[in-house]
Amino acid sequence: MKEKIQNLLAEIADFKPQTAEQLEQFRIRYLAKKGLLSALFDEFKIVSSELRKETGMLLNQLKIKAQEKIDAYKETFEEKNTEKSGIDLTLPAEFYAPGSRHPISLVRSKMIDIFSHIGFVVKEGPDIEDDWHNFSALNFPPEHPARDMQDTFFIRKTDDIHGDILLRTHTSNVQIRVMESQKPPIRAIFPGRVYRNEAISARSHCQFHQVEGLYVDKNVSFADLKQTLLYFAKEMFSADTQIRLRPSYFPFTEPSAEMDISCFCGGKGCNICKYTGWVEILGCGMVDPNVLENCGIDSKEYTGYAFGIGIERMTLLLYNIKDIRLYFENDLRFLRQFQAAI
Repeated sequence: MKEKIQNLLAEIADFKPQTAEQLEQFRIRYLAKKGLLSALFDEFKIVSSELRKETGMLLNQLKIKAQEKIDAYKETFEEKNTEKSGIDLTLPAEFYAPGSRHPISLVRSKMIDIFSHIGFVVKEGPDIEDDWHNFSALNFPPEHPARDMQDTFFIRKTDDIHGDILLRTHTSNVQIRVMESQKPPIRAIFPGRVYRNEAISARSHCQFHQVEGLYVDKNVSFADLKQTLLYFAKEMFSADTQIRLRPSYFPFTEPSAEMDISCFCGGKGCNICKYTGWVEILGCGMVDPNVLENCGIDSKEYTGYAFGIGIERMTLLLYNIKDIRLYFENDLRFLRQFQAAI
């Protein structure tokens, strides 16, 4: 057996494969389960005790030499294959630009920070909603014309509107869920994605994002609402930003208003403000007593205000973006502009 091992060692030393296929055949011949080394280890079991130590050392040497020969030529063949493929390993690595946060996420985070500084907490709810939480509890009775203000994506439409399932058209559904489950005082904001069946254009989309706010407590007044929104406008834009409130209509607030901010042009007039000096940014109002009663809150004891802000609109104003569709197209040329804003 000793002589057989020495002959194999000499054979390994002289072996010089020309192709990867020859090297693989060598590996199978020596190191496979049914190869020469496996057979020699079986034969080693019957070697006499006097020769076992020396024979064992030769066997281990044979295994090591076979593996070294395979490893050496394997690297050589891999290098040749790399050269044939045209890959130049000496070239510098390709530069991968760091990612950046989406502009919608940047503005959403900024809005949350502003309101959190004055005690508002973040609450979230489901995107798929029932009619009660999306419409009825918010003072949209059946056949009310206000339901037509929002073109809805219905998932399940029934003869009884209370059985309808839909994609929420505003995050006011979370307001209802919070008022149903929590006693006043309530001070919260509700950021999230909403859906409306609208034509996609540079100024509108079938999905967008809102941050709505709600404050319910004893003796909450319209003056509290105005002061909160003035604080938000100054923090969001600049300290010299002015606001104005115009009467409006929403089913779930009474009185209701829309809020404008002074345009960045300083009142001179531009395309953004349509030469009026003012830009509309949100709707707001005092929570209608019917909404409070629908949620089990005594409207004689508690009052509240609510507001809703479109994040896309805030982003358009802050970054002077002309087309709302850019938010959803994942164009890296657009998104990379916001790397410095992380």
